[in-house]
Amino acid sequence: MIVITNPIPIANEISTVHSLFENGLELLHIRKPEFSAAEMKAFLLEIKLEFRQQLVLHTHHQLAPAFGINRLHLSENIRKEICPETLYLYNEQGVRLSTSTHDIEAFNDLRLFFEYGFLSPVFPSISKMDYQSDTDLFEAIKSRTNFSTQLVALGGISSVNISKTIDAGFDNVALLGSIWNSNNPIENFKLCQKNFHLY
Repeated sequence: MIVITNPIPIANEISTVHSLFENGLELLHIRKPEFSAAEMKAFLLEIKLEFRQQLVLHTHHQLAPAFGINRLHLSENIRKEICPETLYLYNEQGVRLSTSTHDIEAFNDLRLFFEYGFLSPVFPSISKMDYQSDTDLFEAIKSRTNFSTQLVALGGISSVNISKTIDAGFDNVALLGSIWNSNNPIENFKLCQKNFHLY
């Protein structure tokens, strides 16, 4: 499973991040859209060396090499602007790429350069008020033609609906609100993990 950081700093965030990794988290997406390069650097320095290869940077990609990070996430807007030659160079350098999509057509159009793509919001968002899809993504993914890129469900994912999500054809899930909007983020993660591994 994948966890995405809360966009703004929260109490005990780094200790929670370490606990998530210690409990089996595979990948943590560092999404802090308001962070300056200096703030991002300070945040990354707090994360233990042993976990840095499991980090995915959303912004300030230039910091990745110095921290031993070889995973970058490209937003939908950046993906639309970037040229295929740059994506090819990333792949040649061993950089693993992910991106965001909001409809199955965009996901199907992803090039081979991307290891996985988020499709969101699958359910009404836990972390963003009134944020939900205009279409039924469970119905939409029946039109999936891209099977070389992993399809990752994002938006409103919780322990209650993980099984339904995987049953519908998603390859993986990403958690945000169910972790950071919880009073017990680690217990919530363990419950999500348990239900995910049933599949």
